[in-house]
Amino acid sequence: MNKIALFADVQNIYYTTREAYGRQFNYRELWRRVAASGIIASATAYAIQRNDDKQIKFQDVLKHIGFEVKLKPYIQRSDGSAKGDWDVGIAIDVMEAAQNVNTVILLSGDGDFDILLNRVKTKYDVYAEVYGVPSLTANSLINAASIYHPIDAGLLM
Repeated sequence: MNKIALFADVQNIYYTTREAYGRQFNYRELWRRVAASGIIASATAYAIQRNDDKQIKFQDVLKHIGFEVKLKPYIQRSDGSAKGDWDVGIAIDVMEAAQNVNTVILLSGDGDFDILLNRVKTKYDVYAEVYGVPSLTANSLINAASIYHPIDAGLLM
């Protein structure tokens, strides 16, 4: 049986689906599709904590679906820029999980993860699947994936 670890870069998916389609990503549909291809051994969603009611409700929905939600505080810098990056946390968790599963699935279009996927494929002999918005997913990430799933209308709300 295919054992799967699922990782969702929530901020990346939120902004890319909003920019490309003006719609939200459907995590329930994603879960249904992934569960049809094996056993979801772990699922983690990485988000930014802003403590507003809408985000808290969304995070509760993710938990209800089956995701563990990891939060980082939203940091507003004095120059007006903001920080809330989960790249290192996602990379560490993927490396740890890849030792115990057959498939790693990453929801993100961030090209910084191409090295990570290449490493887990060679070191742990896992499939590395990526879900991303086609026009906003780095080609290097698409090329690093064993399977690339373009986010289209079927995965939107």
